[in-house]
Amino acid sequence: MEYEAVIGLEVHVQIKAESKIFTRCKAGFGFEPNTLVDPVVMGLPGALPVMNKKALDGVIKAGLALNCTIPDVCKWDRKNYFYPDSPNNYQITQYDQPICEGGLVEIELSGDSRAAMGEHKKIQLTRIHLENDVGKLNHFTEDSLVDYNRAGTSLMEIVTEPDMHSGDEAFAFLTAVRQIMVYCGISDCDMEKGQMRADANISVRPVGQKELGSKIELKNLNSITGVKNGIEYEIKRQTRELKKGNTITQATWRWDADQGRTESMREKEDAHDYRYLPDPDLMPVRIDDEWKNWIRAEIPELPFDKQRRFIEAYDLPYTITSVLVPDRELSEYFEAAAKRSPKMAQAIGNYVTNDVLRELSETGQSLAECKVTAEHLLSLVNAVEKGTITKQIGKDVFLEMFKSGELADAVIERKGLKPNFDEDQVKVWCQEAIDENPRPVDDFKAGNEKALNALLGPVMKKSRGKANPQIVNQLLRELIS
Repeated sequence: MEYEAVIGLEVHVQIKAESKIFTRCKAGFGFEPNTLVDPVVMGLPGALPVMNKKALDGVIKAGLALNCTIPDVCKWDRKNYFYPDSPNNYQITQYDQPICEGGLVEIELSGDSRAAMGEHKKIQLTRIHLENDVGKLNHFTEDSLVDYNRAGTSLMEIVTEPDMHSGDEAFAFLTAVRQIMVYCGISDCDMEKGQMRADANISVRPVGQKELGSKIELKNLNSITGVKNGIEYEIKRQTRELKKGNTITQATWRWDADQGRTESMREKEDAHDYRYLPDPDLMPVRIDDEWKNWIRAEIPELPFDKQRRFIEAYDLPYTITSVLVPDRELSEYFEAAAKRSPKMAQAIGNYVTNDVLRELSETGQSLAECKVTAEHLLSLVNAVEKGTITKQIGKDVFLEMFKSGELADAVIERKGLKPNFDEDQVKVWCQEAIDENPRPVDDFKAGNEKALNALLGPVMKKSRGKANPQIVNQLLRELIS
């Protein structure tokens, strides 16, 4: 019997805000343990929550970007449970009236070649709701210590439909969500800082069966690759158990990345185990069209839409757009130059994705610190296009521009890189190359266009790389004819 996996994800994303969700207490990462706390965070008697509008703005923006419906009213509930990382012994969340309903996320699966777009698929969402984050437990050999700095941070939970069937699809989903959250300025989604976390609900069933199998909720997934690996392992484990005739019991398991396997933690709770109750201290929130329209106007062009536009408007290959688009700042840097000279967009894209990124990586600089502006890139591409310098010399000019912040023409003038010979001299070199290399000449005459490259090299060598390849190519053709 053949089996298939059915996967749903619960993705937690911390909303970027200066203070926590129900208090003015500072939100942040990397502070001394238990210093970002106050009576509300610690659940002390008489401390009452007050709603943080920045958190509401963030989750509404996420909902609009992910094609959700934003109901007119949402309300707050208490999810009751005891755990050391929750000082209140309950979590303020949303149960039956979330702030965002439905929605979808477009994902891209890798194709057979990275030179073309892979398969695109839309993953349906169930809801997005807002809640307060919990603290962090730090486990040692004999002790566990709790840090409440994270407790109370604004946290959205993005819940998908059981709409995925592989670790690759889950990987693509999380990648797409992270890009959108960062593009929109909602969150930095740094998984090492706990700003984005995911739990996976995985079940396996016989192919053709409509009913879902018993699901395992997989926790302790601390990276997007960890989610992919944990899901793939769990699919194989459940399939192996079903083939043996064993049953899968709904439970919570954890992913042990060091051992590369999953292991059981506890039986899985159902909703009634949490005793959801309406929160008596927080009023429902009414979200009108004016509020939604104001936030919608702040949503930028999203990654896949931008990628399709770059390919169509600038005739860029997929290989370039797949590097530019995931980074909003980088894509805007490219377009600042490309929109001024669309015909040279591909040359600009090559410099950005190869030379700019290489030098930034080697020097440890950020793009904001880069001395090569859009104007600088245009000056370099123009110099190469006009034949003032060759593409190879252009690489050297770029390095000087990166160090000095000069425009291309200034570097070319300072280093004496302009050719100091006329076309007649180039013609002499071309004739010498033809006389010295009769075989490629015969091959070219026989119809082999690529044979001309064997003549181009000697001419460029004679000119010490300064001759214009386009002019050399033209002269070689004329002389051979």
